[in-house]
Parts: sequence; C-alpha cells; structure tokens
Amino acid sequence: MMLSLKQQYGLITANYWGYTITDGALRMLVLLHFYQLGYSPLEIAMLFLFYEFFGIVTNLFGGWFGARLGLNLTMNIGLGLQMVALMMLTVSPEWLTVAYVMLAQALSGIAKDLNKMSAKSAIKSLTTDGDGQLYRWVALLTGSKNALKGVGFFVGAALLGAVGFQYALYVLTALILVPFILSVLWLDSQLGRAKNKPKFAEMFSKSPAINWLSAARFFLFGARDVWFVVALPVFLQGVLGWSHLQVGTFMALWVIGYGVVQATTPRWTGLRKGASGVNPTHWTAMKLALLLAATTAIMAFMMDWSPETVLIGGLMVFGVVFALNSAVHSYLIVSYADADGTSKDVGFYYMANAGGRLMGTLLSGWIYQAWGMDATLWVSALMVIMAALLVARIRPEASASV
Repeated sequence: MMLSLKQQYGLITANYWGYTITDGALRMLVLLHFYQLGYSPLEIAMLFLFYEFFGIVTNLFGGWFGARLGLNLTMNIGLGLQMVALMMLTVSPEWLTVAYVMLAQALSGIAKDLNKMSAKSAIKSLTTDGDGQLYRWVALLTGSKNALKGVGFFVGAALLGAVGFQYALYVLTALILVPFILSVLWLDSQLGRAKNKPKFAEMFSKSPAINWLSAARFFLFGARDVWFVVALPVFLQGVLGWSHLQVGTFMALWVIGYGVVQATTPRWTGLRKGASGVNPTHWTAMKLALLLAATTAIMAFMMDWSPETVLIGGLMVFGVVFALNSAVHSYLIVSYADADGTSKDVGFYYMANAGGRLMGTLLSGWIYQAWGMDATLWVSALMVIMAALLVARIRPEASASV
C-alpha cells in the first residue's frame, strides 16, 4: 500500500513517538533503580556514558548509511535495537553489573540516534521550506517527541513502583513492537536515499553554517544535561526527600511542557499558518541563547535563598526558553542541509548534539558530587553563552536562504 506524503509523515512521527516513550521510561528506570541500590551520582552518570558516546558514532555512520541505503532501514534498525536493549536488562539482578548496563545503554543510544536522525532527515523529503511548512513540521515532530519523552519519565517511574524493574522492561518492549511492525510494512523504502551515493569522507560537513551551528548545539545540550540529567533527580530525591513517583512525575510534566512549547515555536517566533511570517535565522538562535544564559545564571544566584522554589519556578522559565532554542536549532539544521542526502548533514549535526550530551552527563554527576547543585547551574550558564557566541559566527549570507 502506497502512503501519501502526510501519511508517511504520520508514520514517521508514530515511530518516533513509540521509541521516545520507551527511551524516557528506560532512562528513569535506570536512574531511580540504581540510585535506590546505592550508586553515587558519578556512578549513575557512568551508566549513561556509552549511551551518549555511541550516539556520537551513530550519527556519523548513520547519516551516511541513511543517505546510501534509505532512511526507512536506519529507522527500523533503531526500533529493533531498542527492543534488544530493553530485553538485555530483564536478566537476573546479579548480571546487572555496571559494564553490562553500560552495554545495554550503548545499544539504546545507537537506537535513539538512528531513530532521531532518520525522522528529522525524512521531513526534508516530504515538504518544502518556502511556505513555512518545513518549520512547522520540524517543530511539531520535535515538540511532540519531547512531550512524549516526559510521558516516558512518568511511565518509567510509575512502572518501577507498580511492577518492579524487570516487568517494567517487558511492558516497554511490547509498547515499541507495534510501531516497529507498521514501519517495516509501510514506510517508503526510497525515503531519504541520495541520488548520488555519498562517500564516507563527505560525512564531515564542508558547510561553515552547519559547522558553527553544530558547535553551538554541542554547548547548548551540554548546558541542559549538566544539571538536568543526573544532578536534578538526585537532588530532588536525596536532598529534598522526594519519592520515585514524585521525581518522575515532576520531570515528566516539565518535559511535556517543554515539548508543547517546541511544537508551537513557530507561533512564538511569529510564523502563522497561512500568513506571511518570517522563518527564524541564526540571530534568532543567538538572542534566545543569551536569554537562556541569563535565566540559568539567575537560578544559580538564587539557589541559597530557597532551593525547592528556585528549581520548580526556574525550571518553568528555563523549559520555555530552552524549548524555543532547541526548536529553532532543529529547524535551521534541516533548512541548511543539502536536499540530496539530507541525513549526511543532519547526522553530522546530531553527532555534535550527542557529544554535548555526553559532556553534560559526565559533568552532571561529577560537578554535583564535588560542588553541589548551584555549581552545575553556573557551568550551564557558561555553556549557553558559548552556544550564543558560536551561532553568531554564522555569516548572514549562509543563512540568507533559510
């Protein structure tokens, strides 16, 4: 059965959604379960080391494979690997050593970036940029994905409390099986396949705009993860005394709200459906980054006043501004990318994204353990300033086609 372009977009989005719920749930399961077992913040961060490291490798090779073989194949491999990663963790507890969990997380990291790179790249093949449709579709895909990752946080925490670690993993595996079957049956086999087969050396972007944008993305996502990934949930549970379900619910609601803002970013930045609005440029990204840096610095400065109030209130503001930053970045990379073999450029860009997440995850555990929560916020603010300076390096002529 041949699907229309909108149906193809719907199927890609459904694949992304199914994977994303399991990804958020698995992260919360691993984080809370191993913290409960007595692991330190740095040890928990190490569990996610391979998850982030193999994201770097996957985006490099995955973009190349996607351009040569088609994005349906890379997306389906990603869904399949996630099921393998989930089932690996259902073994007897004595098998769950740090090394073994890191290996399972490595497969999950490969799965995540194959899925994300495939979904983002495929949109370029399904729509055009001139009328704002590309911007709207990228924002909707990115925002809905992050909202459902928040749902995944809640699902993971709830399942851990209701059925325990092992049975929760069985439920998640069943959840991802449905989109995997639909994708294998109906996703267009030619989607994203380049007419001119790219050589591997071409994966390293020669576009200055993409290089500067990728460098900015590295620091932007490092800035989020340096305090959000390990430090925040450990602080909420270990210092403020929150339960598993409270931590999972709070982080879930935050990520859901963050996703809703991302999905509606075109409206926030002045683009209206059917109107003549303006697509964002690198200057939009720079201004949003400076606003985010100011928000994070204020949070860090006020932490001694009332940590719980600052974190809850500050997170709301941070979430809105960071969501706008991320959505604009996601649009810019798809817009800048070469139309023939889009996944090459998108893969390179998300390689930088994964590198920033890796740096942020490791620093989150280390800085929090050594200096506390406020230190992670100060480091975050500095990283966002770096992101603003780097995105400002994009030359006006490079973004004129956006």
